[in-house]
Amino acid sequence: MSLTNAGAIANQSLGTIAAQINVVSRNIAGVNVSGYATKTALVSTSSNGAAQIDGVARATNAALFQNSLQASATQAAAAALSSGFDQIDQALGLSSGSATDTSTNRSPAALLSALKSALQSYSASPSDTTVAQTVLSSAKAVAQALNTADATVQQLRAQADGEIASSVANINSILTQFQQVNSEIVAGTQTGRDVTSALDQRDALLKSLSSEIGVTTVTRANNDMVIYADGGATLFETSPRAVTFQATSSYTASTTGNAVYVDGVPVTGASASMAIQSGKLQGLTQLRDVVAPQYQNQLDETARGLIAAFAETDQSGLGTAAPGLFTYAGATSVPGASVVPGLAGQIIVNPNADPSQGGDLDRLRDGGISDPTNSAYSYNTTGAAGFTDRINQLVASFTTSQSFDPSAGLGSSASLMDYTTSSLGWFEAQRQQATETESYQSTLLSQTTDALSNATGVNLDEQMSKMLDLENSYQASAKLIAAIDAMYTALFQAL
Repeated sequence: MSLTNAGAIANQSLGTIAAQINVVSRNIAGVNVSGYATKTALVSTSSNGAAQIDGVARATNAALFQNSLQASATQAAAAALSSGFDQIDQALGLSSGSATDTSTNRSPAALLSALKSALQSYSASPSDTTVAQTVLSSAKAVAQALNTADATVQQLRAQADGEIASSVANINSILTQFQQVNSEIVAGTQTGRDVTSALDQRDALLKSLSSEIGVTTVTRANNDMVIYADGGATLFETSPRAVTFQATSSYTASTTGNAVYVDGVPVTGASASMAIQSGKLQGLTQLRDVVAPQYQNQLDETARGLIAAFAETDQSGLGTAAPGLFTYAGATSVPGASVVPGLAGQIIVNPNADPSQGGDLDRLRDGGISDPTNSAYSYNTTGAAGFTDRINQLVASFTTSQSFDPSAGLGSSASLMDYTTSSLGWFEAQRQQATETESYQSTLLSQTTDALSNATGVNLDEQMSKMLDLENSYQASAKLIAAIDAMYTALFQAL
């Protein structure tokens, strides 16, 4: 080998080693960067025997990455649902204290129990106005609790609706960024440029996208990627597809939230033919459209059952039953056994029994609350101060079976106390399940992320060792060049 060839090989190797050192330096710098995948310089031997860089490879594990996207989407959906349950629970104190501790537990079940207890005390002292006032206060507490629960549920639905709008805006923003990075990758792959950093960016965008909506991906020629929602709708193919949603500013029990559309096709709601299965968007729509309305139905049925249980009947047998202690604005009759949307937010204590509103407290004992001008609805025709029949009737109504709308999910027949207890149990079971699911999915996401990081992330010890080897190789090549230079110098001096 001539000195000229040896010098050329040494010089080329020096450049190759410098490029390898650059790749290792990038790895060391990215050791604590989330989503950074280890890069490896691809080295081969050129025709003259020197080492050369053929490109830069990136550590990947497609199966683990897809699993991490799925875990991220499932965890986000569970977190959205669990957060909604927690907000209702905290607002109403459903899981605070005991079922009889109404100072902290403001559930309808706890407050109904307190009302029943107050009525039982009233039955023992029907002439005691102080005890009667306790009954009235307990009745107001029940009505207010239902009003608060109704407002809380609808506020939560409105909040979820706003978060859906934010999620949709974020999805569109991510897809726009994805288009730019994907185009860079495709162009770079076609021309043989190093696109590994862009691939890291694209994976990071996919991870962000998967937390909003569950996705699957297909990689085509030149590293071009297509994204589908987990329900099948195309989110990105060469360009982003429009994800649209019309927010609703306020909610009532009768309000139906708008669906989310991808390219004009609904992906949420009852009419969705390609319904999404996971992601924050799915959790929020599940909360807004399924869970919260179901609990609202139970609250409305509790209110209707309360009005029915305390209804007064025409003692002459001619008239129909009329709302008694519990009523609502515009009430003309006792509602039948079907959900009246929003009744929990409208129920009130009849002013005819409330002295602060011009009513008479004795009507709690005697009846005639529904229509004080119609004596047919009075149970105590003699006005006796010791009359307890109506009070005992009201106490018994708590455990008397009545019909409920089965669409609320708690059966078609139960006593008022059993129904409210079942409703509380349903809520707590749903909340516990959501909490456990969110906890499990968080653990699964953490483990999947760790596994992916172990498979593709940077091993600092390995990279430092490689750096030392490259530095030694660099010094050896430099010494070889120096030796060749010295030979040339000696040769020229000899001439």
